[in-house]
Amino acid sequence: MFQLKAKFKPTGDQPQAIEKLSESLKKGAKHQVLLGVTGSGKTYSIAKAIEKVQMPTLIISPNKTLGAQLYQEFKEFFPNNAVHYFVSYYDYYQPEAYIPQTDTYIEKDAKINEELDRLRHAATQDLLTRKDVIVVASVSCIYNIGSPEAYQKVSLELKPGKKTKRKDFLSRLVSLQYQRDDIDFHPGTFRVRGSLIEIYLVTGESIIEVELSKSGISKIKQKKPGLNGRKEVISSFKLFPAQFWVTPKEKLNIAVENIKLELEERLKELKKQKKLIEAQRLSQRTNYDLEALKEMGYCHGIENYSSHLEFRKSGEPPYTLIDYFKAGSQSNNFLVVIDESHLTLPQLRAMSVQDRVRKKTLINHGFRLFSAIDNRPLTFEEFNVKISQAIYASATPSVYEKNKSGENFIAEQLVRPTGLLEPSIEIRPTKDQVKDLVKEIKKEIKKNQRTLVITITKRLAEDLAEYLTEEGVKTQYLHSEIKTLERPAILKALREGKYDAIVGINLLREGLDLPEVALVAILDADKEGFLRNETTLLQTMGRAARHTKGHVILYADKISGSMKAAINEVSRRRKIQKEYNEKNKIKPKAIVKEIREWKLGKSPVTQEFLSLMELKDLESLEKEMKKAAKILNFERAAKLRDLIKKLKG
Repeated sequence: MFQLKAKFKPTGDQPQAIEKLSESLKKGAKHQVLLGVTGSGKTYSIAKAIEKVQMPTLIISPNKTLGAQLYQEFKEFFPNNAVHYFVSYYDYYQPEAYIPQTDTYIEKDAKINEELDRLRHAATQDLLTRKDVIVVASVSCIYNIGSPEAYQKVSLELKPGKKTKRKDFLSRLVSLQYQRDDIDFHPGTFRVRGSLIEIYLVTGESIIEVELSKSGISKIKQKKPGLNGRKEVISSFKLFPAQFWVTPKEKLNIAVENIKLELEERLKELKKQKKLIEAQRLSQRTNYDLEALKEMGYCHGIENYSSHLEFRKSGEPPYTLIDYFKAGSQSNNFLVVIDESHLTLPQLRAMSVQDRVRKKTLINHGFRLFSAIDNRPLTFEEFNVKISQAIYASATPSVYEKNKSGENFIAEQLVRPTGLLEPSIEIRPTKDQVKDLVKEIKKEIKKNQRTLVITITKRLAEDLAEYLTEEGVKTQYLHSEIKTLERPAILKALREGKYDAIVGINLLREGLDLPEVALVAILDADKEGFLRNETTLLQTMGRAARHTKGHVILYADKISGSMKAAINEVSRRRKIQKEYNEKNKIKPKAIVKEIREWKLGKSPVTQEFLSLMELKDLESLEKEMKKAAKILNFERAAKLRDLIKKLKG
């Protein structure tokens, strides 16, 4: 059962929104809109609705930063339930591609973040074994991750008394893609000590000890990682694979033969078209992968053969995180919440189109088989078919969401329980905008208040952050090239006062909850386009709506159509809140939100994830360098050494 824990009760227009959402869900409403202004408590309203309807929930966020914030909030609301974070596990990703004009092949290059990979496994495993699951995901959740049926089927049931030979047991662990490592014991590995086999779960949550006797399994124990982990005897355990792409051995052989058949047919076509280089290339690459599949049950780029491994027909939808919700829920009854829907839905709509164009080029030039095109995200139509009930949450929902839901299924939250008004707005010329900005930020620093600065490009964000630092303002830039796990730590540092300002582009818009921010400065506000349209401006200005002195400066030489529309809407909402405050004799109060250590599951995001530049003085840097060397973290020690040299220079 979902049990919501909160220190406050619904106020303002939250009660009617919660009631409308939950009652409509119970009646089977397919689509609903939660139109809520910044700071009105949309997250709490959705959490309350989840508690009322008791449905497993998938929350899709437009990016990893907002997803991280939502994950933390729902983790706090539901401490006794399974709340997970499911995003792309790449810190860096360059997809495989080919540019015919220059005959340039770009090999897939990616840096996998093992912590994010563990979190993905933790989410899918809980979906298959529990009902009280909330998964906060990025739009990457509609990408192919393999069949939940196969994932469950190859899992290994561990029970005392189960007959097995030591050799067969170890072989089965290897087939589940667990690697033997008796020295470097880490998640996704196992080690052997005589008749005792220790398995470090791929989720990183615990270690399973299996004691074997001559007849089979005699005892199973579970313990938390670490020296002080207490062992607990358990009656059974279901061990899931360490990789999503795992196929039962009897089916793997059939899949390999099917891949061979497709290869033969494709090679005939290429040779008929006199594409001999393409044929040779395809033959060499595919046969190499087939050898790896036969030997290890896995190969680099295995996802390109997913339709064969899952026995899907060409064109059939791939298996995604949504299918794990369906596999884990007997009634197929689960809720999807599209956070910041005006931004998230266009992303969901575009993903499959972009992927198809890239894959077709690879196929035409002999880098992949035709079946590789079936390793893809869901199309928008397929996504809509797979979800049964949805809530679109946004301060600025688009026409699509409103039409999909209809007027009867739009719940509004235009009043903030705290009485906070929309920010005041002023327009200033772009001439000397940076010098003027420095003065305004320094005024905020004296009041112990923070600033967000919005630029047009990444380069400008970096250059401006460097300039502000030189002017004595503690500044950090934030954009898509900052690592996933670093972003929440940077925002936490802003709240704590380690930074006075953050400079960014579109990551500083939707949903960020930063009560200490009193000033939002938007540079080049009159440059019409995606980053300066009405919706974007409204969302960006809303970042200052959590402070009693919230203020927005728009640097512009003219008032664009988007600026005018956004300013008018802010004025309308400000008027509604003022009238509510006067009627209920409410004095606006600042939002008080505790600054907590951001956690992934049970692992806090530590100083390691913070930018090294956060340590300003040389003495601190030298201490950190020695500390890193002492614990044998030489890579970090070397980075700190180089930074010290640079600062001394």
